Amino acid sequence: MNSPKDVQILLIEDDVKLTELLDLYLSRNGYSVAVGHNGADAQRLLAQMNPDLLILDLMLPGMDGLSICRAVRATYHGKILILTASDDDMDQVAALEMGADDYVCKPLHPRVLLARIRMLLRRSEEEPVNDDTLPVIKESSAAAQSLVFGQLMMAGTTKRCTLAGEAINLTPAEFDLLWLLAQHPDQPLSREELVKKTRGIEYDGVDRTIDNRIVILRKKLQDNASQPQRIITVRGKGYLFVSNSWH
Repeated sequence: MNSPKDVQILLIEDDVKLTELLDLYLSRNGYSVAVGHNGADAQRLLAQMNPDLLILDLMLPGMDGLSICRAVRATYHGKILILTASDDDMDQVAALEMGADDYVCKPLHPRVLLARIRMLLRRSEEEPVNDDTLPVIKESSAAAQSLVFGQLMMAGTTKRCTLAGEAINLTPAEFDLLWLLAQHPDQPLSREELVKKTRGIEYDGVDRTIDNRIVILRKKLQDNASQPQRIITVRGKGYLFVSNSWH
């Protein structure tokens, strides 16, 4: 991983005291930090700096974090981390769908934020291309070409997914995760296994890529975000694809 002194972070946060705290903490950990407090600052500083990481508060005055994320994502290719005071899954899903790479909930714990930052920067080096373009996981090629559970149908060769006859628009990475879970119905799969088999790397304990994709899959597959029935969390074991919940 690059030395922190070689990494530029742009922090956009309207809480002045929090901005000062995070600026000081990240600077003490060796990072080069620039700060702004609104959407105009974000767009101006992004154009000037092209930082390695953009940290965006969700609730900014005027142009909010989601709008900024959507506006800059087409031209900014670094990592985006959202800070949110909301524990609503829909806000988190919206952030991910707008192009954010991860989110951290407030109140912030600086050490947790630092771990997430290191994880995102490490991911940038391990995945020089968007991991949504990675080839289908190896297990898929040797397995059945299609999977059917009630109204859910998946075609492994074309990565097409339909639910109740309606096409579900999944990225290749989302399809690979769903395919892997569906290949092991009613069996919990750990984050470690899911990360290794879909991304080809070891789970480091803080990477939330799998969790973020599960949130998005639940929304796209019409699962209840607060009480999921189709892809459930088994505490201490991982995620489980429920085979009889697709009718």
